Amino acid sequence: MSERLIHPTAIIEDGARVGDGVRIGPYCLVGPDVVIGDGCELIGHVVVAGRTTIGAKTRIFPFASIGHQPQDLKYEGEPSTLEIGSGCILREGVTMNPGTKGGGLITKVGDNCAFLASSHVGHDCIVGNNVIFSNNVMCAGHATVGDFVIIGGGAGVIQFARVGAHSFVGAMSGLENDLIPYGMGLGNRAYLSGLNIVGLQRRGFAREDIHKLRRAYRMMFAAEGTLLERVEDVAAEFKDHTIVQEIVAFIRAGGKRSLCTPRNGTEA
Repeated sequence: MSERLIHPTAIIEDGARVGDGVRIGPYCLVGPDVVIGDGCELIGHVVVAGRTTIGAKTRIFPFASIGHQPQDLKYEGEPSTLEIGSGCILREGVTMNPGTKGGGLITKVGDNCAFLASSHVGHDCIVGNNVIFSNNVMCAGHATVGDFVIIGGGAGVIQFARVGAHSFVGAMSGLENDLIPYGMGLGNRAYLSGLNIVGLQRRGFAREDIHKLRRAYRMMFAAEGTLLERVEDVAAEFKDHTIVQEIVAFIRAGGKRSLCTPRNGTEA
């Protein structure tokens, strides 16, 4: 059992549960309903409030504000929660808010995510595993962000948007529509500029899978007919291809936002 190291200037309120091997630096404040997993580190000047749970070996840097009241004027003090996974990095000035009764009462962040300086996760967001928010990323309430998503610096994601797994949002982009899995959204307002080919290659996707994905993409976004018709054509032709079917399922599921599409129907 590893020893906890808690700086004498830190305040750990009664009721807080702090795991083994946790390091809490100077001038941190941990609220009474907080749970901090084994091996976590709060480097200094970190505030963790509310009903917040932090997974093992997560590191939080100075001036992060985690678990305070949602930035939602409809919030009435309901007992909502914030869950942060294991192995995450929250850099300086990061803010994360718990959920609200209008969104399921929970904000959830997966494992092995990196949130760079001054990035924000709004109330009721669901963020997957291995996600990267670059500096100053703004993710509004109720958004869903899939696994392995990367969002570039200064980008904004509108409330209720869905950002599909393995997709990429370029720096300074304003995403106001749903971005398909494996897609790349660029610009303000963001458009679908093609597939995240570099990301797929870096994560070891097979060349054959990437070629099939590109062909399916062109069928969906550069062929004739309505989008619904094109999606059904792709679903039939690539019925045994798991990656393509992820995109089909994402589009079929729909959401509160429209789908992010190419500017001229030809980007690939």
